[in-house]
Amino acid sequence: MHRVVALVRPVQSTFELGCAAEVFGTPRAGIPVRYSFAACTETPGPVPTSAGYAMSVELGLSELAAADTVIIPGWLPVEAPLSARVRRALLRAHARGARLVTICSGVFALARTGLLDGRAATTHWARAAQLGREFPQVSVEPDRLYIDHGDVATSAGAGAGIDLCLHLVRRDFGAAYAGSVARHMVMPPHRDGGQIQYAPPAADGLDDLLEWAASRLGTALSVADLAGHLNVSPRTLARRFATQLGTSPGSWLLSRRVAAARTLLEETDLPVEAIATRVGLASAVNLRRRFRALVGTTPGAYRRAFRH
Repeated sequence: MHRVVALVRPVQSTFELGCAAEVFGTPRAGIPVRYSFAACTETPGPVPTSAGYAMSVELGLSELAAADTVIIPGWLPVEAPLSARVRRALLRAHARGARLVTICSGVFALARTGLLDGRAATTHWARAAQLGREFPQVSVEPDRLYIDHGDVATSAGAGAGIDLCLHLVRRDFGAAYAGSVARHMVMPPHRDGGQIQYAPPAADGLDDLLEWAASRLGTALSVADLAGHLNVSPRTLARRFATQLGTSPGSWLLSRRVAAARTLLEETDLPVEAIATRVGLASAVNLRRRFRALVGTTPGAYRRAFRH
């Protein structure tokens, strides 16, 4: 059982805490329970919240000593210092191998530990400039939904916290399990961390195009085919993808094909060659090359890790 502990403080944002609790701490019918979830605080007792009520938090910082993942679900006001006790507990958890994760303004607390020095991080776009000013040693990327370094991860504000949490579930237990959790939450199963935080409404048929393309991954679909479906030039399509999704049509198409391959590796016994054909990557050699580039491992190793 993977233990997730949220570190809360007064005044605690209920939404950011709710993101973590909903993904990691909510039992769901028909879905195996693979996480335990708890909240702790520096001084146990009533913790005021941004919603105007106080919540009772019985666990103290010692709870972090047994956590596999520590989540800082916001840190308000962002100027609030990190006490020596909290800083020491976070650094000890990290040194022990726990993953430290922040949602929205929680990155300000993590930055004060020094663990983000020389690394990329993100936060809500409205606070990105302040984060960069206060922590010039951190490479702030304001257009990212989330950034995952493995041992530390940061997310933008509001709904991006759910995106990061679902990404972590996907990394821990695979695309199929994360997809089941996301469907129960009535959420999209996966949004890439590189997707931009803010995009204008898709009033030009792009949503329909994505759905159309996703249903045809097993065909020899090209960027030219995508552009043709919208009756626009490939250059115009590239501009729309960059503006609304923060990526290129080719990169999006490849990421969808690899995501489909991950699901097939988890849920079927199909050979790699057959999976490559089903997701439109033509050959096992091409699938292995693309899979390693995007996922960091081979299809065979991925299947062994997630087919228990």
